[in-house]
Amino acid sequence: MSEPAISLSDLGYFYRPNQWVLRHCDMCVARGRVFALLGPNGRGKTTLLHLLIGALKPCEGALTVNGRIAFVPQLFEVTFDYTALDMALMGRARKIGLFSQPSRADEAAALAALDRFGLADYAERPFGELSGGQRQLVIFARALVAEADILVLDEPTSALDLENQSLVLERISALARDDGLTIVMTTHHPHHALAVADEALLMRGQGDYLGGRAREILTEDNLCSLYRAPLKRIAFEHDGREIETITPILMAKPARHRSDETLSAE
Repeated sequence: MSEPAISLSDLGYFYRPNQWVLRHCDMCVARGRVFALLGPNGRGKTTLLHLLIGALKPCEGALTVNGRIAFVPQLFEVTFDYTALDMALMGRARKIGLFSQPSRADEAAALAALDRFGLADYAERPFGELSGGQRQLVIFARALVAEADILVLDEPTSALDLENQSLVLERISALARDDGLTIVMTTHHPHHALAVADEALLMRGQGDYLGGRAREILTEDNLCSLYRAPLKRIAFEHDGREIETITPILMAKPARHRSDETLSAE
């Protein structure tokens, strides 16, 4: 059996001594799999990502990464008027060198990556003029150009509309299935994890983690306990396929219209 892409053993990290953000965290990510990290804010998801990409060093325990990592942050703006091609070419930075120009081969690789995500016609379009979903896919293309083995995604569907959420999730599945990339992603949407993840880690608090196959641990009981909110896991048929999804149960009462209040008073 090949070695895992990522393995964590008894991992711990603190920003201030004895104020642990992560502790006793174990995780193993097999190659070519999608692994989702879920949990409320403040449970260490972002810290764990920064440990994986080497921006932070563990305070205790062991962390092993076998392969080249590319980090895809949340949706972001750029200061300069880079084109989509410029952004994709940034993935070749390690190969191009500090004062060198991209070669024709570099540009061809960047254009091929953009084309892979249906963005070849947008290569010369300013990055800031693209839709949120298109910008996220350009960053995916940059990761491919970097010839990464592992993609680390920080809430990849953040601030995207439903159409673009679906598009990004489809591309995540394809990158693992067709290209053999290993993907670690954080998400606040358990239904996204259920749709694309092979394994998941529920980060319930310092030293309190539950990991395993996504379909087995993303249960109503586990998720209600994790988020302290009611959720339902629902099965149904769509386009001839059996589908499962997770939906929150929103209990807020609708606001009363002024006309309703007037009628009640009368």
